Amino acid sequence: MRKSKPTVALIYDFDGTLSPGNMQEFDFIPALKTDKAAFWQETEKLSKDNDADQILTYMYLMLQKAKSSGISLQRKSFQEFGKTVELYKGVKEWFGLINEYGRSKGLNIEHYINSSGLKEMIEGTPIAKEFKNIYACSYLYDVDGIAYWPAVAVDYTTKTQFLFKINKGIRSVADNKKINQFIKEEDRPVPFRNMIYFGDGDTDIPCMRLIKQKGGHSIAVYKPHNTTKKSTAEKLISDGRVNFVCQADYTKDKEIHNVVITILDKIKADYEFGCLLEKHQGKALKDEME
Repeated sequence: MRKSKPTVALIYDFDGTLSPGNMQEFDFIPALKTDKAAFWQETEKLSKDNDADQILTYMYLMLQKAKSSGISLQRKSFQEFGKTVELYKGVKEWFGLINEYGRSKGLNIEHYINSSGLKEMIEGTPIAKEFKNIYACSYLYDVDGIAYWPAVAVDYTTKTQFLFKINKGIRSVADNKKINQFIKEEDRPVPFRNMIYFGDGDTDIPCMRLIKQKGGHSIAVYKPHNTTKKSTAEKLISDGRVNFVCQADYTKDKEIHNVVITILDKIKADYEFGCLLEKHQGKALKDEME
């Protein structure tokens, strides 16, 4: 039996998708008295020299450089840096617009972050309250509240795991039991066909392709007026990895807004069509039994 109000999950990468740059570059890296190119070059070198995961090396460098620069390593300090992260045009108003449209169509709208960025910084942004869950990198903290070790490191394969958690209604990152339990498709809170994924980079490709293959919708976004980013995003369509390519302007009636409300219309129409099929199939079965 179908739910009376279908749930739709909008799942966003953060850096390059909701924000025009990497979150560390707006205030954190300048506070280290270095530039962003030097920081990422050092991250890449540390990764290559030690055959290490680049997500873990950037998290390590953030801790080491903050400590040597006298910057607090408490969660609230990372959240303060998050307050300075820039967002694309229209992002702050986006969630209210989509939620309102969803309500008007009888849809339950949920928003999620699925990012290789830092959860603690995202928590400091003005949009943090909009998300049902934030799946992102994070730190462990000691008894004094000081970050000392990675708790979660999110790479491109980890991101796909979180899609299944959303699909099965699992909010905990640590849960490794329920995620492997068999749950009938009709009993899962958010079917893949009801997911919309927003991403811009290589780490998003497995998620965008997975959701597209399972009947959902993937949108590759690119920085406005950046022809290189646009070409990269458009190649994802020609490679069959995404459904749509849109400029990262989330203002009402811009392309990405119109694409998403059209997808929501389709999800609602598909849901109603499924209900109609079930009604007639049930009626036919009843007539046969009589």
